[in-house]
Amino acid sequence: MKVLTIFAALAALAGCGVDGAPTRPEKKQSTPIGVSITGKAEIGVVGRSIR
Repeated sequence: MKVLTIFAALAALAGCGVDGAPTRPEKKQSTPIGVSITGKAEIGVVGRSIR
């Protein structure tokens, strides 16, 4: 079990930086952020009242 743990740790360390130095992602054009709701909403009780 120790050998497997050591091998996994070495594999993880070997994978760091394989493709070169890290690069910053390109900045995308800003898009407006927000929420818009359209439509109609009604709330209420429909029916006859009991007297």
